[in-house]
Amino acid sequence: MTTLNDSVKLTGRAGNNPTIKNLENTRKMARFAFVTNSASTNEDGERISKTQWHQVVAWGKLADVVQMQVKKGKKVAISGKLSSWNWEDRSGQKRTKVEIVLNEIRSVS
Repeated sequence: MTTLNDSVKLTGRAGNNPTIKNLENTRKMARFAFVTNSASTNEDGERISKTQWHQVVAWGKLADVVQMQVKKGKKVAISGKLSSWNWEDRSGQKRTKVEIVLNEIRSVS
């Protein structure tokens, strides 16, 4: 996996089948949910697991790879960068969205 600058590297499972969009300028986009799990032990010795959901987006040739290889439940390793933006919804609530823009994806057995 290529660079450490502004990078995210995770191993987990696809939370859903990717959504594929072919955009007007012949560019392809793929989006899918990605889930990671971690475990730790608390002060009482109980094992605690934590599940985190992430949104992943892939463009161009990587979107083709995602379309062919990613299915719900498949274990993959991903590398990418974080992208976030803020907006105000119709009711005036401030919202933030963070997603991982994919640079690389590999199947994990």
